Amino acid sequence: MKDTMFILFHYLKTKHMKFSSRKLKRWQERRVQKHIKWVQKNSVFYQQLFQGRKVSEWREFPIINKQIMMENFDELNTAGIKKNEAFDMALRAEESRDFSPMIRDITIGLSSGTSGNRGLFLVSEKERLLWSSYILAKVLPHHLFSNKKSRVAFFLRANSNLYSTVEKGKVSFHFFDLLDQMDNHVQSLHRLDPTILVAPASMLRRLAEEKEKGNLTIHPEKIISVAEVLDPIDRQFIAGVFDQMVHQVYQCTEGFLATTCSHGTLHLNDDIVLIQKKYLDREKTKFSPIITDFSRKTQPIIRYELNDILIERKKPCPCGSPFTAIEKIEGRCDDVFYFPSKDRKQLQMIFPDFMRRVIMKSSNEIQEYRVIQHATDQVEIQIKWKGIQEEEKISEGFQKFFEDMHLAVPQLIFSKYEDRLNTEKLRRIKREDFLVQHD
Repeated sequence: MKDTMFILFHYLKTKHMKFSSRKLKRWQERRVQKHIKWVQKNSVFYQQLFQGRKVSEWREFPIINKQIMMENFDELNTAGIKKNEAFDMALRAEESRDFSPMIRDITIGLSSGTSGNRGLFLVSEKERLLWSSYILAKVLPHHLFSNKKSRVAFFLRANSNLYSTVEKGKVSFHFFDLLDQMDNHVQSLHRLDPTILVAPASMLRRLAEEKEKGNLTIHPEKIISVAEVLDPIDRQFIAGVFDQMVHQVYQCTEGFLATTCSHGTLHLNDDIVLIQKKYLDREKTKFSPIITDFSRKTQPIIRYELNDILIERKKPCPCGSPFTAIEKIEGRCDDVFYFPSKDRKQLQMIFPDFMRRVIMKSSNEIQEYRVIQHATDQVEIQIKWKGIQEEEKISEGFQKFFEDMHLAVPQLIFSKYEDRLNTEKLRRIKREDFLVQHD
């Protein structure tokens, strides 16, 4: 009962708290400074990192990332949990598919490791309850006190006590293991008849394909894409088959960062995290987020740089929210391509969205695709065609793009589209590891 009242209080607070832009900034500043004071007293790592610095100057504090966090895991967390102990428990859970064990009251999670560096996250009981209230307030399509019941089908690589905490009263949560077979998913979805469908974009596409074939007959009220970049080719297909908008939740090991509003615009959760922008282009539209989460104490996240590329929305959202509006999540910094200029004197960065646009403009016969850069002079293109194969049009599109950009044209290699395991994140634009030397 106590937990339920805690969730309801913070649900109502999150749902109904109103901010002006000026009030939001002042409120964030107070929350961050108060949080940092607590962290400095309770985290050995941050105490040493911030030593001799004024809290009011926190915006200039050193930036950390996943590598630094994992290297200093034992000293950074405030629960006294050792990295080896946490990894062992998380790996056992992955193998057994039983994700309920905890260390004391701390939930242990393991990130998918898209970048090749798997991360751990720790969440206390209070933080799980807070997360539940945020999710309910920002994601449910109707008010919690309405007569409607929500049945949530959640497709993920791994379950967690974090997600099951959401099961309160009129909301029931049902975990769907990405390792399971599609036939089993279809049968389970028919039995559940979910009102909310949450899954990575690649799984939503597979479910849409089953629905298009007539194998799946569910009609959820809301569809939410998580864990992967929602590519326009997937968004259009999923929305068309289910005949509704595809929403997004932007969440990772480092926090619950953004959700879409009723207009489909992705807004940063400025009432939960403060995100600074490290701009990546001269026009100041693309940036990597530097996160300070002022609600997490077990594993503090302060001035933490993510490797993602976000595009800021310039026009105000019709919903009127003062929370930062994002045009789209473009991809990862690791997937920025590099090509030499025509004179071979320098390398130029090409953001994933440029590759995406060339593909989308070249042909209407593309069902799915992947573009993979293997070297500065070699690009592989995988296409799943709807009907007619139009490789020549794609080659012409890329030829024109490189010429317009005054870049040396790389070798284009067309190959068969390769399906992936459900547990492997879809990256439609991907740069393989190779040595890039640039200014």
